[in-house]
This record gives sequence, structure tokens and C-alpha cells, in this order.
Amino acid sequence: MFIDSAKIHVKAGSGGAGAVSFRREKYVAAGGPDGGDGGRGGNVVFQADDNISTLSDYRYRRKFAAQNGEAGRGKKCFGRKGDDLILRVPRGTLVKDAETGRLLADVSGDEPQVVLQGGRGGWGNVHFATPTRQVPRFAKPGTPGMELDVQLELKLLADVGLVGFPNVGKSTFISVVSEAKPNIANYHFTTLTPVLGVVHMSEGRSFVMADIPGLVEGAWQGVGLGHQFLRHVERCRLLLHIVDVSGSEGRDPKEDFRIINEELRKFNPELAERPMLVAGNKCDLTDEEHVADFQKFVEEQGYSFFPIMAPIREGVDPLLNKITEELSKLPPIRSYEPEPAPLAKPEEIPRGEVKITQEGDIFMVEAPWLLQVMQSVNFDDYESLQYFQRVLIETGVIDHLREAGVQEGNTVSIYDVQFDFIE
Repeated sequence: MFIDSAKIHVKAGSGGAGAVSFRREKYVAAGGPDGGDGGRGGNVVFQADDNISTLSDYRYRRKFAAQNGEAGRGKKCFGRKGDDLILRVPRGTLVKDAETGRLLADVSGDEPQVVLQGGRGGWGNVHFATPTRQVPRFAKPGTPGMELDVQLELKLLADVGLVGFPNVGKSTFISVVSEAKPNIANYHFTTLTPVLGVVHMSEGRSFVMADIPGLVEGAWQGVGLGHQFLRHVERCRLLLHIVDVSGSEGRDPKEDFRIINEELRKFNPELAERPMLVAGNKCDLTDEEHVADFQKFVEEQGYSFFPIMAPIREGVDPLLNKITEELSKLPPIRSYEPEPAPLAKPEEIPRGEVKITQEGDIFMVEAPWLLQVMQSVNFDDYESLQYFQRVLIETGVIDHLREAGVQEGNTVSIYDVQFDFIE
């Protein structure tokens, strides 16, 4: 079954807790703290796999979690890092935040795409030893792993996309020019799923062609089957519009041409600007006068026209040569850049419980809702730091610290961020 969309829940691994431990050896005086750090939690990673063609693996299993990091141990032993969760998907899959629609990753290349970072391991008590605090009996917990509902959308990677009404000969065409073997019959919607085929040309050149299930008027609104698969032409570098020039099913080929172009424009205005060639199929079922009239109509709109008879490959080779020529001038298949996480206004941030614990002159803050804010803050950037300071003030975290007795010069630790408190 061809599944090109799925919604799943993913969770990164939580970091392991730091250890509270002291070195105790015979004949060694004042051994001191030696608690090791916790291990980092595993990341959630998406990897393209050319052996997978659909998202059917994510149809029934919906929850996935990376491994947590191990807790630290004595003798300054660090906890083991949690294994990454590697989710293999078809090449061309888009990973989006299901709630906001923000694009998190485009899994089109060979590089693994990290969507969620694992939580950092907590510090062991060895980090908290100072000349005035020689026996720290506390450590930091690891930060929890982030979790998210993500929407997976497959957009096929093809150089050329075949578009047109049902039963105009798209499946026949791709079966003639490539090794693809789509279902072919004399009725509408024979093709129920997109079909990919590799077209081999001379001198070792080749390109990938996609047969998209037939479109009908209103497809962009959900009429027929094509609306389910229109997303698969969005990456195509070139469109090949196949028209039944004979009008063998009682339709006007000029009106067919207009309707399909309008459906593409309504679905995505960029598709109306995509380079397109036009092939008039079933020329053997009409006379030369009708073919010439349709050719004039198409060329007046700025498109190149090629009359063909797909089953016997008549006129197909000049069309393939033109496709190859056009592709050599076009940029590579489109890829999408992930969208950065927007910084929420402090007053819009949902607030929750703030837990503050004190260990000596260190005040440790725990607030799961604040951890989500910290994921979008770049602590190496001055403006981001100012934003984070405003969040702490306007959400009341600073007030909670004052109530807990924080004094100027005390250290404030918020998960893996530490700073000195200054009034």
C-alpha cells in the first residue's frame, strides 16, 4: 500500500543524572568528591533509505523514543550516552511540527537529519567542589528529552512529472520510455499511486520520471484521486503535460489543457511558473488538421508541442531529446530549508510550576515549560541572552528566586545553564 503521509510522536532520550560519590581509599586522606557526569540522551534522527518507497512503516506504530543516557558513577566514571533513534524514511520525506506546520527537516540527501536533541547529562558532584565547599553532597539531574508530534509528508524526487486527465496515456508513455510497469487499461484512474521510472538516454545520461495519478477539475479541492498526490509534482524540475488530442472521450483537448493548468495553479501558484512541455497523444485517432490546430493553440501560449503515439513510440524520441535538453538548463531538484523555531513573546509563554532547590550558594531551578523555551535560545548571541533574561523576569522566575533567598553573587543553575545572580 502506498502511504505518503503519517503522523507520529517522537521523544528524544533524557540525560542521565550526575553521581554523588566520594573517593575513599586506604591511606588516601581527604579523597574528595569523584561523582561522574550522566550520559547524554539519544537524538531523534531521520535518515533517507532508498530501499523504502512509502511511509507504511509508520501507519500502525505511532510512538518512538530514543534511549536515555545512563547515570554517572563513582571514580569520575561518566554514564553511557543513549543510542540515537534512527527513523528510516523514503528519500524526499518532509518532517514537520504537527501542531504548527513548521518544517523541521527535508530528508532528501544522504546526511542524517537530527530533529530532536537528546537531553544533556547532569553534572556529578566533582564539579561543585570549591575551597569553601569541599564535600558537595549534591549533583545535577540530566535534562529531559524533548518530545513532539511530527507530520511526515513524502514528496517524490523526480526530474519530470507527468500530468494530465485520466486515461490520456501517461502510464503507457512511462512504460514505453522506462522500465516502470504501471497498470494500464482503458478506464479512468487505472493508476492509483505515483509511479517512478528511470529514463536512460545516450552517453550514459538519465533522468527520473514520475507518473502522477490523473487529475480532474476540482482536484485541488479534493475531487478525484489526484489531489492526494499533487504534492509529488512540487519538486519536479520539469512538467510534461499529456493531452488526448483526439478528444476520444468526448472532451475538448483545449479545455482539458486549460483545466489542468488551472488545477496546478490553484494547488500551488509556483507550479504555474514551472517549465512545461506539452505532448499531444492519440494522434492516430484524429486527423492532422485537429492536431495542427491544437499545436497552434499551445504554442501561442509559449509552450513547445510534440505530437506522439505512445504505444508505438511514434514521436517519443524527439520529445525525450527535448526533455534532456531542458533539464540540462534547469537547477537541481528542489530541496527545502528547515524553518527556525520562532521566539515566543514572554507574555505568550505558557507558565507552570517552578521548583527551586538550594545547595550551598547554588540555586537550582527546574521548570519543564522553561526547558522548551531554552531549546530556541542561542546562548552565544547577545540578543538571545537578553530575550532569555526578559523571559525569566516576566514569567516570574526571578521573583521565585528572590523568595527562595537568592543573594547577589549566588550561582543560579537552570538545567545546563549557569549564571551569577546580579540585582
